Amino acid sequence: MAVEAVFKYNKKCMTKLVNYIKASIEEMKKVTWPTKKETARYTWLVIGLSLVIAAFLGLLDFIFNYALGFII
Repeated sequence: MAVEAVFKYNKKCMTKLVNYIKASIEEMKKVTWPTKKETARYTWLVIGLSLVIAAFLGLLDFIFNYALGFII
């Protein structure tokens, strides 16, 4: 009896897993993937913004460090 319950539980779990994978595949077919040109443009945009933010934070660090040294 316990073996049958385990088998039914495993079968139920496998059915849910298979349904999940099938649904995932169907959803991936609906995805609109960016073109190579768009991907390159977005990559450069992210790199550029990262450098600008890093420079801004570095400038703030320099200013606060100088101000703290002046106060001390």
